[in-house]
Amino acid sequence: MREAGVAEGRATAPARPSVARSAGIISLAVMGSRILGLVREQVFAAYFGAGFLNDAFQVGFRIPNTLRDLFAEGALSAAFVKTFTDYIEKRSEREAWRLANMVMNALAIVLSLIVIVGIIFSPEIVAVIARDFSPEKAALATTLTRIMFPFILLVALAAVAMGVLNAKHRFGIPASASTMFNIGSIVGGLAFAYWLSGGGWTSPRDPNAIPSAEAQWAIIGMAIGTLIGGALQFLVQVPSLFRVGFRFEPIVSFTDPGVRQVMRLMAPAIIGTAAVQINVLVNTFFASSINGGPSWLGYAFRLMQFPIGVFGVAIGTATLPTISRFAVRGETDSFRSTLASSIGLVFLFTIPSACGLVVLGHPIIALIYERGAFTANDTHMVALALAAYSVGLVGYAAIKVLSPAFYALDDARTPMMVSLFSILVNAVANYYFRDLFGRFGVTPLTPSGYAHVGLALSTSCVALVNFFALAFLMRRRIGRLEGRRIVASFVRIAGASIALSLVSYVTYRLLDAALPGTRLIVRLAEALVPILTGSIAFFFAAKAFGVREFDQALNELGRRFRRR
Repeated sequence: MREAGVAEGRATAPARPSVARSAGIISLAVMGSRILGLVREQVFAAYFGAGFLNDAFQVGFRIPNTLRDLFAEGALSAAFVKTFTDYIEKRSEREAWRLANMVMNALAIVLSLIVIVGIIFSPEIVAVIARDFSPEKAALATTLTRIMFPFILLVALAAVAMGVLNAKHRFGIPASASTMFNIGSIVGGLAFAYWLSGGGWTSPRDPNAIPSAEAQWAIIGMAIGTLIGGALQFLVQVPSLFRVGFRFEPIVSFTDPGVRQVMRLMAPAIIGTAAVQINVLVNTFFASSINGGPSWLGYAFRLMQFPIGVFGVAIGTATLPTISRFAVRGETDSFRSTLASSIGLVFLFTIPSACGLVVLGHPIIALIYERGAFTANDTHMVALALAAYSVGLVGYAAIKVLSPAFYALDDARTPMMVSLFSILVNAVANYYFRDLFGRFGVTPLTPSGYAHVGLALSTSCVALVNFFALAFLMRRRIGRLEGRRIVASFVRIAGASIALSLVSYVTYRLLDAALPGTRLIVRLAEALVPILTGSIAFFFAAKAFGVREFDQALNELGRRFRRR
């Protein structure tokens, strides 16, 4: 008994450092993916701008991309990791692999049917989520939707592979799988774009103009590239699956207890993690009346996804297997402490990120996007949307940690109910915020004013409401949540982030006055120098305020360098 207790203590003691270490591995992998994701957006901005073509692509990719977010970073992975971990802990490795095969095969059958139905009813789907599109734009969006619908199947298979590897504590390859998606969609997309368009095209700079047939064929080529990227995202994980012991078996059973548990957790979990994604769909519905609106929101949300993926998803992914084991063993104190530590890490990285995006949104967007078909007016509009999205960045990222924590406790109903409420709130807020912000910034190029900013702000407000509700209910669920520790971390990190904001803003203004022009070197200086000075200010402020998550991250980084 004593030896068993010592062994168990030895297994559980390093749980929190292992989360930080695993999150670091995932962050590095996801950072590479997100950087390539920005490159992908740069390609779209330069070749297609923010108007007819990109609006149609955003709507055409909206349903597949929404389900990608749910599967790859939400419901399927969380439900599968929980059940797969239970099988490994309570049953046997053999039964766990059998479960993985049945889940993968069942998803292939079900989602193939959904893909067929989606392709058939693509015109109706576009009519619902983009009701104010012109007939020409709606027709192109319908074609793009049909081409990209199979992406759902590919990303679901990739999500199961990711769940298996994460449960076996293999985080690097699944986290970097989306890198292959970006590579495939960029290289394959441009290759097909040039081939289908006949070797070149031009995109109109006026968001209201109808593009040429060559340009429309080019955007169709980018849709085909998306499918290539989706296939690579799954295939790159297959060698690692075989290395950890997976072997494919052609078995299917929708009545197997393990499959039913995954589906039981997954059904409400889809709603539980879907608040942001469904709210983005609602935003698309309201933004369809704004020429350029879906594109501006899409570019801004892509920049938002960088810190969400690098920090929120990474920390949540690394936390889930650990707290799932604590939940299975009934170790509530360890569960609570690990969850509170993970939320603190989310604060450490997302609060300064949000401040930086608000203060430096304009120079960052000008550096990344403003070239080719992407105009200075587009930069201004995307920067405003990015600032509005940044208000909810902490909520976006923290949800990635809190929602899976409920699934680890076999409670998928609570996140589902919170999300249902938040979706209703978002629809109401969208309606009023769009009209409120639409009264400002009206020009001939932007007759709808800043209406899209109201849509972004409503989504951020809902993300924060979702986070606070989940935190409150988790506290009731496990007795307490180490709230004083979490609040103290938030206050200290927010104080350090204020210093970052002030130093970054002053540095940018001085550079903007001293370095006129739009040359690349000027844009690099205006974006990167304020980031550097702000980071230095945050470093000293965090040390002065005693941010212990900052010291934890530095110590972990130091240990990794010493080992190397």
